[in-house]
Amino acid sequence: MDFEKLLSGYKSKACIMSVDKLPDDRYGNIRIVAGNKPHCDDMLATMHREFVPGSPYEEFFPQNKNFEDFCYRSAILGQLLHTYVSLPFMNLWLNMFLLPLDSDKEGTGYCLYSYEVTPHADTEQRASLSADTASTVLQTCIKLRASANTRESMNEVVSDIRKICESDHCCILLVDKEQRTCETFCESISEGSGVLPMDHYLDDGFFDITQSWDATLDGSTCIIIKNQQDREWLESVNPAWYRSLTEAGVRNIVLFPLEYNGKTLGYMWALNFNEDNTVKIKETLELTTFFIASEISNYQLLQKLEVLSSADMLTGTKNRNAMNNVVNDIVSKKAYITYPYSVVFADLNGLKRVNDESGHTAGDNLLKTAAHVLGSVFIDAEVYRAGGDEFMLILYGMDETGLEVRLKALEEQADRDNVHFAVGTYTVHEGEDIRTAMRIADERMYADKKEYYEKYPERKYRAT
Repeated sequence: MDFEKLLSGYKSKACIMSVDKLPDDRYGNIRIVAGNKPHCDDMLATMHREFVPGSPYEEFFPQNKNFEDFCYRSAILGQLLHTYVSLPFMNLWLNMFLLPLDSDKEGTGYCLYSYEVTPHADTEQRASLSADTASTVLQTCIKLRASANTRESMNEVVSDIRKICESDHCCILLVDKEQRTCETFCESISEGSGVLPMDHYLDDGFFDITQSWDATLDGSTCIIIKNQQDREWLESVNPAWYRSLTEAGVRNIVLFPLEYNGKTLGYMWALNFNEDNTVKIKETLELTTFFIASEISNYQLLQKLEVLSSADMLTGTKNRNAMNNVVNDIVSKKAYITYPYSVVFADLNGLKRVNDESGHTAGDNLLKTAAHVLGSVFIDAEVYRAGGDEFMLILYGMDETGLEVRLKALEEQADRDNVHFAVGTYTVHEGEDIRTAMRIADERMYADKKEYYEKYPERKYRAT
């Protein structure tokens, strides 16, 4: 075949790829056997050396398992392929077409590879999907926006993706590289597959495995392990993850990073999928993960804002705003509550004197210690900083007897940490109002504070 004549009709960058076919659906060398002028000029500009026909492809293109799979599918299996993908390591976008060609050489297949690289994403190209894939992605977007409960909608989307992939398991795993933690955000497991929930594998060492995925991706948009040749490659580049997958009974896996604004939020994968639909699965997940990552980023931002709006930044307890919200939910019966329950007000004695004599840093440290003492004694309750040096707790299911035991423990722990509280309490029984209970507990606390300063007047103000 006259490759030079064939390529001369292409204005865009184009070249001819050859793929050596091996037994058992494997492939061998992949070479660039010819290129048109735009291709040769591009190689000279980017590689700073002239293109040599017949060169191994990795001498001029980034080595990539997904690209190799596309070349094999086109040159050997005769598939007409198109994809539009990002090249994260180069901050570029690649629009690529592969057209299968007849071969006159036994054991070798050929395809025409036409490509265009741009620095920015083209929205029209990203949307140029097959009808089935476009419909799937559209449904995903609708479901992501249809519910106010992000986790609920994500679970539904992941279940749909698992069914599209005909896989045993689909999962979204969130990763916090700063905290060195990972958590299952949502997952779907095929009934009867025998696959265990992801939390079964999330031990202390699993985060290290997630850290290895970026190196295994090596600039690719995804990792696809679908046959023995891929498994052997994975074993050579990431033996720890390979062993983990093998021990879990994983036959194949497609894994995508969830990236948003240059940050990896986590990963999504489908395992034991239908290998006959690999290209469609890759195309679908490539775009779906973009929208999922965006939604997760928004969810995490809202979570952070919620924490900021309800947390006391100094002590780490919940703040007055969170306390008021809980009380309002109890009054309006939005929150289910069992009776009896106890309300506790604890006011830190001696804070003003510490501030006056040792400075506000010392006073802040005393507040932190007080919050820690309350949290360690009332470990099963939220501690709210009601304001200044005053804290409030709601002890669900706590009657007078249980409360007395806890107050004794609080007194002992406070003495050990050199902290002094004025405490007021009220145990609420069915039919009583929490607002009345809070008022009475607050009054009792101030009575206890008055008694404390009458006993230790020197602890109230700076010594003169």
